Amino acid sequence: MNTNIQNLTELSNDSIFQNQVELAIEAVATTLKLGEPVLVFGNGGSAADALHISGELVGKFNLERRGLNVICLNSNVTVITAWSNDVNYESIFARQVEAHGKARGIAWGLSTSGNSQSVVNALEVAKKMGMSTIAMTGRNGGECTNYADFLLNVPSEVTPRIQELHLPVYHYMCMEIEKKCK
Repeated sequence: MNTNIQNLTELSNDSIFQNQVELAIEAVATTLKLGEPVLVFGNGGSAADALHISGELVGKFNLERRGLNVICLNSNVTVITAWSNDVNYESIFARQVEAHGKARGIAWGLSTSGNSQSVVNALEVAKKMGMSTIAMTGRNGGECTNYADFLLNVPSEVTPRIQELHLPVYHYMCMEIEKKCK
């Protein structure tokens, strides 16, 4: 517990991180106001976080408002299992970015290590398509740093601590995005 309190304190004192969060919020809100898609994705615990983010933004966080165009790419079990079986797992999100992405959209990938190949590949495809990209990672950002317009790398290298730190960050983001899109 003490380590996470220290990590939260570090985040709250990190003006570069805070600036990246605010810029990402503005980008997502602008994209959603235009009616363009925000594609969210991750593996394992990050898949659960991606579902959580899309649930808050399609449904509601705190405010009554219209549903927002947010798609969780790891929620389509048929696409994931068919594509990974017939082609490969590393391109499951990249393929869906090709299908659902638009040049003014956003790809928002979560990877605690920053090196999950399925997330990295999707961010790379999104960049090639002219989409903006958000990467939520652990301390060093891994390969995701090469494709992230907005790098939200929390100060830990331990997977459970990273996931615990991602939650208050994306909850804050959902709250602020919702206010801007009301």
